[in-house]
Amino acid sequence: MWDYTEKVMEYFHHPRNQGAITEQKEGEKIVTGEVGSIACGDALKLHLKIDEATKTIAEATFQTFGCASAIASSSALTELLKGKTVEEALNVTNHEITEFLGGLPEEKMHCSVMGQEALEAAIYNYKGIPLDNHEESEGNIICSCFGISDTKIKRVIRDNKITTAEQVTNYVKAGGGCSTCLPEIDDILAEIATEEEKSLEVANKIRTQPAVLTNLQKINLIQQVITEQIRPILIEDGGDLELFDVEGDVVKVILKGACDGCASSTETLKNAIENTLQEAILPTLTVEAV
Repeated sequence: MWDYTEKVMEYFHHPRNQGAITEQKEGEKIVTGEVGSIACGDALKLHLKIDEATKTIAEATFQTFGCASAIASSSALTELLKGKTVEEALNVTNHEITEFLGGLPEEKMHCSVMGQEALEAAIYNYKGIPLDNHEESEGNIICSCFGISDTKIKRVIRDNKITTAEQVTNYVKAGGGCSTCLPEIDDILAEIATEEEKSLEVANKIRTQPAVLTNLQKINLIQQVITEQIRPILIEDGGDLELFDVEGDVVKVILKGACDGCASSTETLKNAIENTLQEAILPTLTVEAV
């Protein structure tokens, strides 16, 4: 018997925003993000009605096939999305879904991850990005039972600070079928742990630098963080970047590969590049693509 919070049970027995969106006015667009498979036990369709003028989510509904956690997580997600802009919605994580519900049993965390994936799929549809080009559709399939790639496993490990293969199964089901992929999941966990150790070493080196950096020191540090922390993650997803110039606290970069021309390049600049440089070097740094 799972230990559910009162809020999970409330949203399971009385789900909000259930069903499809059928009414659409001029200036509104309805999109759907669909993830999971009934054959695998869980499936979710997330429907969004978006005001084209303000890019704001006016309505969010869901249809799901799954357990109490899947229903509660899907309903919670729709409550979190209403009133957000499309760009704000992209930042909603599975952590926010579980926090909204007061927590989920770890064995059911995949329900919150499914919600986050459905949201991304819906917004990809809104932006006209083919789902086949979604970064998690690429990479090598690790879990053939559930069709889960190494790219998806790595992302979930990093986002949720996962340290064991059992947790990976709880969050994305990988390894939960025939279990033959568990050794490969252990290898991925070890690879990411090594990356994080290297990043920590870089951060420790930076902390020992003089409080006031010369421009040359700043450029060298920026190049070091880009090389050791940022580029490996972008390259995994088919992207890349090159440092073009540094003017004061403005870091100019050239996006390459899948990052060049990607509809999510703004998020990449702010979340994957600028935030990392600010945390590692100076909070006043900003990043621009040239």
